[in-house]
Amino acid sequence: MPGRVCCCCAALRPRYKRLVDNIFPEDPKDGLVKADMEKLTFYAVSAPEKLDRIGAYLAERLSRDVVRHRFGYVLIAMEALDQLLMACHSQSIKPFVESFLHMVAKLLESGEPKLQVLGTNSFVKFANIEEDTPSYHRRYDFFVSRFSAMCHSCHDDTEIRTEIRIAGIRGIQGVVRKTVNDELRATIWEPQHMDKIVPSLLFNMQKIEDFDSRIGPPSSPTGGEKEENPAVLAENCFRELLGRATYGNMNNAVRPVFAHLDHHRLWDPNEFAVSCFKIIMYSIQAQYSHHVIQEILGHLDARKKDSPRVRAGIIQVLLEAVAIAAKGSIGPTVLEVFNTLLKHLRLSVDFELGDGRSSTDSAIVSTGSKESDERIVQNAIIQTIGFFGSNLPDYQRSEIMLFIMGKVPVLGTSSHSLDTSYLGDLGTRRIQIMLLRSLIMVTSGYNAKTIAAALPAAFLDPLLSPSLMEDSELRQLVLEILHNLIDRHDNRAKLRGIRIIPDVSDLKIKRDKITRQDVSFMKKHGQQLYRHIYLGCKEDDNVEKNFELLYTSLALTTIELANEEVVIDLIRLAIALQDIAIINEDNLPVFKRCGIMALVAAYLNFLSQMIAVPAFCQHVSKVIETRTVEAPYFLPENIFNKCTLPKSLEKHEKNLFFLTNKIAESLGGSGYSVERLSVPYVPQVTDEDRLSRRKSIVDTVSIQVDILPGSNSEDKVSNTEEITFEALKKAIDNTGLEEQEKEKRRLVIEKFQKAPFEEIAAQCETKANLLHDRLAQILELTIRPPPSPSGTLTVTAGHAHYQSVPVYEMKFPDLCVY
Repeated sequence: MPGRVCCCCAALRPRYKRLVDNIFPEDPKDGLVKADMEKLTFYAVSAPEKLDRIGAYLAERLSRDVVRHRFGYVLIAMEALDQLLMACHSQSIKPFVESFLHMVAKLLESGEPKLQVLGTNSFVKFANIEEDTPSYHRRYDFFVSRFSAMCHSCHDDTEIRTEIRIAGIRGIQGVVRKTVNDELRATIWEPQHMDKIVPSLLFNMQKIEDFDSRIGPPSSPTGGEKEENPAVLAENCFRELLGRATYGNMNNAVRPVFAHLDHHRLWDPNEFAVSCFKIIMYSIQAQYSHHVIQEILGHLDARKKDSPRVRAGIIQVLLEAVAIAAKGSIGPTVLEVFNTLLKHLRLSVDFELGDGRSSTDSAIVSTGSKESDERIVQNAIIQTIGFFGSNLPDYQRSEIMLFIMGKVPVLGTSSHSLDTSYLGDLGTRRIQIMLLRSLIMVTSGYNAKTIAAALPAAFLDPLLSPSLMEDSELRQLVLEILHNLIDRHDNRAKLRGIRIIPDVSDLKIKRDKITRQDVSFMKKHGQQLYRHIYLGCKEDDNVEKNFELLYTSLALTTIELANEEVVIDLIRLAIALQDIAIINEDNLPVFKRCGIMALVAAYLNFLSQMIAVPAFCQHVSKVIETRTVEAPYFLPENIFNKCTLPKSLEKHEKNLFFLTNKIAESLGGSGYSVERLSVPYVPQVTDEDRLSRRKSIVDTVSIQVDILPGSNSEDKVSNTEEITFEALKKAIDNTGLEEQEKEKRRLVIEKFQKAPFEEIAAQCETKANLLHDRLAQILELTIRPPPSPSGTLTVTAGHAHYQSVPVYEMKFPDLCVY
């Protein structure tokens, strides 16, 4: 009998061998002899130093039985080993474990599926045992390789194949649990192991048909599902693996995912790739999210020359990862993410235009599809930038707004922007539009406590520069970004659509009292905002959306930033816009002029009801009623619905227009300071005009006389700067205006707008005389006196002219001082 020996020999054999032999019955079908197994277990516990010999003898018998295909005795031996492992926990168990693992390896190496499953089950039981002391020499390389190979089983029998794959997955799960609980847990995270474990799990996960079941946080499937479905079991093992990953080994667990997706071409379509990374992002610890995002960016760089759909698939995965990432956990790689995305945006435009410029027949045939594919890439990048930006805390979002704005190429400048010189005008425009679209997404939902925090000068200046471009879409995008930042109470939706609102109170506008910081912002930057609204209305390519956005800009400024002084400025701006349509110095078509008139009507109707001055409301209502009867094309509801346009606008009566004197009279009676209403609004002249393609609103270079405030003429003369030849050279050279000169110009214009005319004239006369004397001394110019004492002083501030007092007019080439 295989399990018994003769009585004489048995008496001479060591006791542990006799005890081991007794647990094997004569017929293996009878199973383990339980009474003898209890004796063996008691002996092993009582004499733990014998464990290694017991294990070695059991291993010897098992190896012999495996070779002879005595599978019944193999099952009994493994059952005995399992019971001994569960019962013994002394330090002497280490050598026994080595024998046990040797026996498990023998089973896994056999070609019999039943033995492989048996060995796996025993290993899983062993993996769940917590050892008292760590093992410094034990390695699981063989088991990782073998279990991974079982995960890829291609057995002809479907049931057996599924059983082997499930065993392989459970074995990998056991290895992970055993090594993570071991002090030498770092060994399992080595690349040579992860490169086998992760693809094996993904291979089985890929077989699942319902992707939607894995997009959320980890679930707890039932035991039946866990045993019957390799995909579900692999997914749970993958989640467990990622959940145990730490800072130092996170990358080793994620990189094999990219290799698997590349090898099996799973980026296009990318449903499985998206599903995998959703599992990753939900499974890892939140503070490690930036590791995953960084790896995706690195892979995107590595595949930058692949097809557009592959790149779009990777970017879509990045988008999903960013959307799941916890707030603040992606901070370390914020700039790297945006830098990489912007670089790929530029590359995509380059690829698209490069394909379009190709002259071969094959290129012409494929141009449409290539452009379409690149548009997919570009849209994915924009969405990712937007989601990433909106997922950041406010302090980081403001930095990213500045970062993206610094990348927007502006004609005439090259600093801090993407290199688009080789893309030409079309490519530059595409980059501008896409970056501004991404800024719209980043700024959406951004709610700063003060406007100064939302629109710092470093962001406001470059943002408004594209509004000078002769491109209606660019101007629309700029205004939408402004709305996102100005609208702090979500009133924009209530203002959608340019129209005459019968009762503004029905809109239930939300607003707070204007803060001191907002008042300071408007004093410093208000004229800049007015200027861009004014210039935006003068563009001859405006469409209905442009007028609607301009109207919304005025309305939001009124709601969020308007105190008494700002209200007066806004009225002056509205009257100036009306003058654009009436005077028509820019030769605008009739439709554009009517659109401006309709814009002014809609805004003044809104403003009058917001400030609730009865006389002002009455004047506005009367003009609107008159227009309804005599000039319906001056109202937004009609002009933008393709009503019949007149041939000319020059013969209209004054009762169709909003009159400054009427408005001043109505507001003055309610306590408003209306002196400045008599001063026409004139936009500031800045160096931004050089960046636009339109003709500058100032065609000549002029030196404006700086008027400093003072109490008497002596103080004013003493405060005058000395005029030298170098000063004149600097005044003539307009290539680089410094901040100090821009501030000085602003003060001059503000002085001309607010100061009484008599004071301006007196000061200008004094300045002119001083300027005359100094220039005569330095340049020895010939001064031509006025023909008579009734000569006039011409004071120039923008386009406003005042004439009243004597002055000397001095002329020399390319420079005229008034």
